[in-house]
Amino acid sequence: MLHFELSEFDSPDDPGSGKYMQETTLRMLDDARSLAGIPFRINSGFRSKSHNAYIGGSKYSSHCYGYAVDIHCTDSRSRSVIIDSLRTAGFNRFGIGETFIHVDNDPEKDDNVIWLY
Repeated sequence: MLHFELSEFDSPDDPGSGKYMQETTLRMLDDARSLAGIPFRINSGFRSKSHNAYIGGSKYSSHCYGYAVDIHCTDSRSRSVIIDSLRTAGFNRFGIGETFIHVDNDPEKDDNVIWLY
């Protein structure tokens, strides 16, 4: 990867678990980062089942299968740039929070969706 270290995707309770991220997810994310031209700070990448439960994540969270990341973002201009780059890179599942953007490419879930937290 050009813009990220695998450790950025580690579950907080499982050092080295970033290796469980899906290759397609990482490749698309790296492409999006190149397109955006601004840094992406990863809030959450891979999550162990226990960490996901601890933070109240969905029982079927795409984070637990290495298909999802949450990118830190707190302003509308950066949010627009990041989402545009993610969409151009091939992502089509977005969750928008006040301080982050969730993106995933989970093949078991509906395509072309945007939701709010």
